[in-house]
Amino acid sequence: MLQFTKKPGLGRKPNEKLAPRVIWTIVIAVLAFLMTIPFFWMLSASMKYETDVMKLPIEWIPKYFNIDNYKEVWNIGGAAKKDYHFALAYFNSIKIAIINVTGAVLTSALAGYAFAKLKFRGRNVVFLLYLSTMMIPSQITIIPKFVVFKQLGLIGTHWTLILPGIFTITGTFLMRQYFMQVPDELRESGRIDGASELRIWWQIMLPIAKASLAALGMMVFLWTWNNYLDALVFLPNWKLYTIPLALTNFIEESSTQYALMMAAAASALVPVFIVFIAGQKFFVKGLTAGAVKG
Repeated sequence: MLQFTKKPGLGRKPNEKLAPRVIWTIVIAVLAFLMTIPFFWMLSASMKYETDVMKLPIEWIPKYFNIDNYKEVWNIGGAAKKDYHFALAYFNSIKIAIINVTGAVLTSALAGYAFAKLKFRGRNVVFLLYLSTMMIPSQITIIPKFVVFKQLGLIGTHWTLILPGIFTITGTFLMRQYFMQVPDELRESGRIDGASELRIWWQIMLPIAKASLAALGMMVFLWTWNNYLDALVFLPNWKLYTIPLALTNFIEESSTQYALMMAAAASALVPVFIVFIAGQKFFVKGLTAGAVKG
């Protein structure tokens, strides 16, 4: 009599594989929801009257929406409070962020392309030395930067945040890793057609690196938008304040007015959400584009 043996896994029911996935999905969804609770509480508190903020049990949907909190934060319809003028701080932060994103993307793409495709003596040594500066904490460079900027007469200007921000080691590394996996045949075809190295970089390399450039731009925007320490050291004038400084001063002035504090915090998050929603489809793809060389 013939006997047949089942191969391992052939007799396993589909439900046995589906059940663990469903369980892990539920667990991750619950954890994600728990992490968003403080954010939802912030939005809810920002629309409440001060007497209702700490009321228990928590009213997640206020009975009355108090938009006057946002009016006061933005100094709408009242006297401007010069030590935390949010409109001016927004303009300063957006201006610095746009300049830094543009500069950092261009310099990182240029440096990454040079380290990946151009052959010159000491290329790998220079790249390793450049990369090793990532191990230096940014707090250590505050005093040297202050001395240099003071000698240049830049203290009290936005250039103290712009000049260091248009160069990023992480961006150079990210773009180098991406360009290393781009076939050299594309570059050689451009040279055969008579294109210069700069034209090859601009018309061939940059268009195929959109995902990495978008991811880099998002990271630089977040770094610039949240840069508090440099702004605190180099910007003594309230007219130059960025959002982190304006938010800190507002909280100090409104330490017992939690509804106003939450309205200010919610206002500061608006550009971050806009940037993330606009570029989320490029973010993961851009970060993983150069992870595997092939």
